[in-house]
Amino acid sequence: MKDGFIKAAAATPRIQVADCVNNTREIIEKAKEMSQAGARILVFPELCVTGYTCGDLFWQERLLVSAKEQLLKTAAALKNVEGLIFIGLPLVFEGKLYNTAAVLNRGKILGIVPKIHLPNYGEFYEARHFTSGKGVEGILKFGDQEVRFDSNLLFTCEEMPELTVAVEICEDLWAPNPPSVKHAMAGATVIVNLSASDETVGKADYRRALVKGQSARIRCGYVYATAGNGESTQDLVFGGQNLICEDGSILAEAEMFQNQTIYGTFDIQKLCGERRRISTWKGEACQGYTRIAFHLPKEETRIEGGVTANPFVPEEISERKSRCDEILTIQAMGLVKRLEHTHSKGAVLGISGGLDSTLALLVTARAFDILGLNRSGITAVTMPCFGTTDRTYTNACELTRGLGATLMEVDIKKAVLQHFQDIGQDFNNHDVTFENAQARERTQVIMDIANQKGSMVIGTGDLSELALGWATYNGDHMSMYGVNGSVPKTLVRHLVQYYADTCGQETIAKILLDVLDTPVSPELLPPEDGKISQKTEDLVGPYELHDFFLYYMLRFHFSPGKIYRMAKLAFTGLYEDAVILKWLKKFYWRFFTQQFKRSCLPDGPKVGSVAVSPRGDLRMPSDACVRIWMDEIESLS
Repeated sequence: MKDGFIKAAAATPRIQVADCVNNTREIIEKAKEMSQAGARILVFPELCVTGYTCGDLFWQERLLVSAKEQLLKTAAALKNVEGLIFIGLPLVFEGKLYNTAAVLNRGKILGIVPKIHLPNYGEFYEARHFTSGKGVEGILKFGDQEVRFDSNLLFTCEEMPELTVAVEICEDLWAPNPPSVKHAMAGATVIVNLSASDETVGKADYRRALVKGQSARIRCGYVYATAGNGESTQDLVFGGQNLICEDGSILAEAEMFQNQTIYGTFDIQKLCGERRRISTWKGEACQGYTRIAFHLPKEETRIEGGVTANPFVPEEISERKSRCDEILTIQAMGLVKRLEHTHSKGAVLGISGGLDSTLALLVTARAFDILGLNRSGITAVTMPCFGTTDRTYTNACELTRGLGATLMEVDIKKAVLQHFQDIGQDFNNHDVTFENAQARERTQVIMDIANQKGSMVIGTGDLSELALGWATYNGDHMSMYGVNGSVPKTLVRHLVQYYADTCGQETIAKILLDVLDTPVSPELLPPEDGKISQKTEDLVGPYELHDFFLYYMLRFHFSPGKIYRMAKLAFTGLYEDAVILKWLKKFYWRFFTQQFKRSCLPDGPKVGSVAVSPRGDLRMPSDACVRIWMDEIESLS
């Protein structure tokens, strides 16, 4: 449960219809297996003690008595099994028969939740046997134990109160107003669904979309356990499509017709953070609800499925291609509007042969194409100085020509040397003044050229640089419209790669691939033997680490300790723990101290869920103290 992680499981036991003794044996065995695997929320299908397909046997007294007896046996057998366990069975309450979920924890029956929406159409005829549990509540006796019978029960973990679990049963989810909506508004962060959903053509896709969508709509973890092989096939077939979803993402899905047990790890802390962040999420007082406490061991839950090292970049290739095309279009359309509004006659940008300026040029070319403008109206200015290498210079020039833009060269060495003389800067002192003077001179040049041409200066800096403050104030920090401002460095690479793969121009693709192979550098220090001497990642750290830190800090507001734990898992075998911790410390220090640069950023389009615009996503004081974050990082050493 440390850091809010909790492992859930959904199991489909192979049952025998109407054989409660056999089915209970299967349930007990599965529950022990799931708990030993680390699952602490254990969910079984609807009516699994008897089988869903008993038909009129549900009227048989012997079946109902056996089901109740076996529930008590199950509770006793699982006394030493850790977890909150959900089992489906028919139960009589105040003279009526209900389709219910029994909730067990450490040998006790904590509550009984009846199904509300009973399907009575097509192949379903539940109203023939069962009564809706809507509005029904009271106490059900199991020997000397009194158990709450109610559809509005919330089960809250004493050791982690944010973990609150509620139940709905099969059709409850398919109804126009699922009970899970109300449960979530009352505080449930995990919904479990005990189901017996039969298979028809296309139903699996619909079911998957339904569970996934509901978890997104109510910002919850959702465990869906459904019937499978073992149910009667007299008229129906059940596929056992168990699903575990979290906030719109599928964590695990069972193979059809295999009676699989699946596992998924929820991040309850993340879900609670999302609910706090989203202003339209309005929790409601728990009127009509009864909270019941349960207990789980305090332990560190293993994060199932690992953690992706590149959270900004989709892992699936087809999705990544689609995402890249969408992002390039968003960037271009933002620029299209700005060019139209300002009646600009063209666009001007500095072109260095590096990744960021390359992407900015590609985006600008796409914007001009959308507007039906000749690309010659794009002026790409190369401004060689002390650190420029032949490789980057050649790529900048050839790419500009290949795209049909206008290439302009302004050698800034004389201007910078004159400036050094004016302010008394020693050329051999390669300090921050030596570097920043070049960056500011380049910005002055392209700003003035833009004035000459009645054009707009297009900014090239990316999100990762803005997060770290790796930009010269009033140098590359400034532009008239920044198209890359919400694109992290790890994603910039994929956008350029995507363009190379899809442009259909061999010459352009070859240049872009060489740009991708070039070390990231501002090229502000003299080269060594004609090669880049100043590599950004040697100075500020690997961008893949910083993008990872940035994503989880801003998107989900995680603590440094939790981010460090996740990073160790994501980068296993790539970076030693001490290296990750070193750059985590550097990230937080730079992020806080460099906010003043982000507080006056130029306009630019937001393309993803993380952005640092002072007018939009990040309202942060420039003089906030980083001490408590650094103290936590120090404690991790």
